[in-house]
Amino acid sequence: MNQHRNDEPPTSLHRRRVVAGFAAIGGAALWSATGGTGAAVAAPTAGRAVTTAPSATRWSGKHSANGWPVVERAPEHVVEGAGGTRVSCLGGDIATVLLHLVRRYHYEVRAIGPRDITGHTTERVIGPPYESNHLSGTAVTLFPALYPAGAKGNVFPQDLATLRDVLAELDGVVAWGGDQEHAKESHFQIDVAPGDRKLAEVAARVRAWGARPGAGAGVPPDVFATGRRTRARDVRDHQNRQARQNRRSR
Repeated sequence: MNQHRNDEPPTSLHRRRVVAGFAAIGGAALWSATGGTGAAVAAPTAGRAVTTAPSATRWSGKHSANGWPVVERAPEHVVEGAGGTRVSCLGGDIATVLLHLVRRYHYEVRAIGPRDITGHTTERVIGPPYESNHLSGTAVTLFPALYPAGAKGNVFPQDLATLRDVLAELDGVVAWGGDQEHAKESHFQIDVAPGDRKLAEVAARVRAWGARPGAGAGVPPDVFATGRRTRARDVRDHQNRQARQNRRSR
């Protein structure tokens, strides 16, 4: 079953072509060998939303694009298992959900170091509107220099399957920048408005996993299991339909 109908879209980046010549040693091995703390990747500025879009504008609203109030500061949270790496975002249910995503990314996709992640920022100069969600402390970006705004199709199929599984596990409460009209595959944001009951329900579920041995982040599931793949596809399709409806209603 195809995990993502556009696994190989045209893109302005050519990393796939570069690694294609090393297929004999295995893409997964090459990916992990260049991973670690991302030292080979240009490091973002800690605490700032990295804007890599060709045009930038100043966000003047009191709320970010996802409807959450812009805040002047957000608490720092430790990414458990990532060597003291921290990220700033809203606390409570927001932190529970986003940190679960970050931890699964760290364990299952690519190891995250302190210079590989950005969260809350007070910098109002943004590219695509969804970058404003950093202002409300409801978004994180992972390896922004590796996955800049406007480039699509640069996530390896195995990693894409994992990302889709995480988004499904979080019941669509988090949206991926790779699905945005102006794609940014390093971007993840809370995709429900303040007060949405689903956020609280998902956060409670994540906290319950953390209290149960053998569950939660750090225990990689089989993301290719039929049930999980079906659920991931359904959540992806639902979010994409909702995004199209939102764009038409603007």
